[in-house]
Amino acid sequence: MFTLLKKDKSTKARRGEITTDHGVIQTPFFMPVGTNGTVKSLDFEDLKGLGAQIMLSNTYHLYLRPGMEIIKNHNGLHRLSGWDRPSLTDSGGYQIFSLAKLRKLTDEGVEFQSHLDGSPVYLDPEKVVDIQREFGVDMMMPLDECAPYPCSYEAAKEAAQRTTKWAKRSRDHFLKTKRTDMNQYQFGIIQGSTYQDLREQSAREIIDIDFDGYAVGGVSVGETVKEMFEALDWTEPLMPEDKPRYFMGIGFPDQIVKAVGEGIDMFDCVLPSRYGRHGTAFTHKGRITIKNKEFADDPRPINEKCECMVCQKYSRAYIRHLLKAGEITGLKLLTYCNMYFYVNLMKEIRAAIEEDRFVEFQKEFLTEYGSELAR
Repeated sequence: MFTLLKKDKSTKARRGEITTDHGVIQTPFFMPVGTNGTVKSLDFEDLKGLGAQIMLSNTYHLYLRPGMEIIKNHNGLHRLSGWDRPSLTDSGGYQIFSLAKLRKLTDEGVEFQSHLDGSPVYLDPEKVVDIQREFGVDMMMPLDECAPYPCSYEAAKEAAQRTTKWAKRSRDHFLKTKRTDMNQYQFGIIQGSTYQDLREQSAREIIDIDFDGYAVGGVSVGETVKEMFEALDWTEPLMPEDKPRYFMGIGFPDQIVKAVGEGIDMFDCVLPSRYGRHGTAFTHKGRITIKNKEFADDPRPINEKCECMVCQKYSRAYIRHLLKAGEITGLKLLTYCNMYFYVNLMKEIRAAIEEDRFVEFQKEFLTEYGSELAR
């Protein structure tokens, strides 16, 4: 599955490849989030045009809508949607605990009411594996319990212990139900909130189960950036070198650049599309709010260092006009530019690692971006 191609001389940054039935993914990489099987305001030709290698979708949302019957009838998500590149689905654990109503949580599984219509739903580790089998995704995440922030030590401990129990069941069921028509890979998720001993214990337990890759979960849920990276610092040294590492839900561009230097290969986040829909652009000099009046007559592209089709053709003034007028095209153009920025940032990172200049790249990027992580 994963081939480690190169390690940076001065940091923990890595270059590698993940081989799937739908293509080879160059690492480190960013996954555009297509919760419902699509990235909001972009189509798949857009994603391919900006260089996206893979798309992430959500098990919880797709299980509820369009539902398993329709997905089965179309022989999986790839054929239903038309996306022919690699895919990963989150287990939906975070959404169950953040969106679902009237949860009943036990070591067996979780009962809850759909956030769509209040209908009863039950999921357990085995069922979540079965759902993702039917989806036909290349990489899947097991059901886990994402502890909220802040939470007590006891609550974090209980969530981490349940995550381990569910992980064992998930892996056993995954191995027993392997498909013969395609290769699918399963990641283990490390929990433990902001407590070092719980993070380290969770990492040892999850890694001992022997998944195909490992993820640091339960981050970017309200904790400080310092606490987020502490969770990574505690767990990364325990992760095997020969398997991909995933920092779930991260994040802002400077956080990604920082995390690559800590040995992370995979990232996802809704920020480029969400911020784009609300009028904010990501640039090498940080975020700018295009809706602001200062850009009303600005002839410059959104990002003067960007080579995407939006920055080559359209001005800040025009895109601001579209946004203020409520035109859908404005949302699409800004989202496209943001997504290109993220995907192209990963290309720049990979090139810097290959050329043994990642330290210089990281310092220059964080400084120009105005990041606190540069200090």
